Amino acid sequence: MSDVPFTLDQLRILKAIAAEGSFKRAADSLYVSQPAVSLQVQNLERQLNVPLFDRGGRRAQLTEAGHLLLSYGDKILSLCQETCRAIEDLQNLRGGTLIIGASQTTGTYMLPRMIGLFREKYPDVSVQLHVHSTRRTAWSVVNGQIDLAIVGGEIAPELMSALEIVPYAEDELALIVPTSHEFSQQETILKEDLYSLKFISLDAQSTIRKVIDQVLTRCGIDTTHLQLEMELSSSEAIKNAVQSGLGVAFVSISAIEKELQMGVIKRVKIDQVIAKRTLSVIYNPNRYRSKAAEAFTNEILPKFASPDFNKHSIDVQYPTEYTALPLSD
Repeated sequence: MSDVPFTLDQLRILKAIAAEGSFKRAADSLYVSQPAVSLQVQNLERQLNVPLFDRGGRRAQLTEAGHLLLSYGDKILSLCQETCRAIEDLQNLRGGTLIIGASQTTGTYMLPRMIGLFREKYPDVSVQLHVHSTRRTAWSVVNGQIDLAIVGGEIAPELMSALEIVPYAEDELALIVPTSHEFSQQETILKEDLYSLKFISLDAQSTIRKVIDQVLTRCGIDTTHLQLEMELSSSEAIKNAVQSGLGVAFVSISAIEKELQMGVIKRVKIDQVIAKRTLSVIYNPNRYRSKAAEAFTNEILPKFASPDFNKHSIDVQYPTEYTALPLSD
C-alpha cells in the first residue's frame, strides 16, 4: 500500500465518535456538521475497505477493525502533538505548553503553588494540570499525554518498566479534630485512643482512602476497628465536616495549612506514630523533553522537595533529541 489510506482529520473524527458515542455529538464537539462527519467516515471505510462501526444500535459501536484503527490513531495523534510541541520549543520558552499530571491531593494543594511560581517566570508558557487517580495519571505519562507528574499512590506493576519513578517528598497524614473536641487541648494522644473516635473518611473505593489505610496499617493502626461515622466524596468536604464537629479524620498535612492558621480545626499528634507516604515524580524517559518541562524540573521541583531527599535526585534524564516511539501495543 503506497499511500496512507487515512488523514489526521479522519483519525480525529474516529476518536471523537468513539468518545462521544454518536456521530451528532462528535460533530458538535468538533464544530462541524453531522453530514460532514458521516461523509468522512464513509470515505475512510471505503479507503480501508472495512466497516468501522456497527450501525445497528443507538450508540455508535466500533467494530474490531475500528478498535484497531483507534488504538493506532491515538498513538499517531499523540506523536503529532509531541512533534508540534517540540517545534514550539524553538521559541525558547516564549510559547509552548507544559502538561503536568497529579493525583488528587497533590493536584489540589501542592501543584497550584508550583505552577504559580513557574508562570511568574515563564508567563508565555501555557500550563495544563490534569488531576486524576495515580493509575490514570501514570498511563497518561506512559502514552506521552503528560510531560511529568507527581503522584502519591502505587504505580501499576505493568507500567513500571516504561516509567522513571523518582522519590520526591514526604506527605504526612495528620489527625484533625474539631476545636470543641476534648482532644483538641492535648498535644498528643495514645494510639489506643483512636478506637474511641468517630471517623470521617473518603469512600472505600477511593484511591486516597486506600493509600491512607495502607499507611496507617504500616504504623500499627488497625483501620478495620476504627469507628466510621460517615463517608464523603472529597477532602474539602471532610475538613468542613470536622470543622462542624461531626467527627475526626486523617488528611494530608498539605491540605490543612490554611485551616490550622485560621484555628478552625486542631491537629492532634499520636504518641510514637508518624504516618507518612512518599510522593514521587514520574516521567517517561523515552519521550521528548520540552524546554518547559526541563525548566519546571530544574527550577521549580527542587523548591518543594522534602529535606530528606537529595534534591539532585529529581534531575530527570530525558533524551536530548526527539525519538519517535514504535507504534506497538
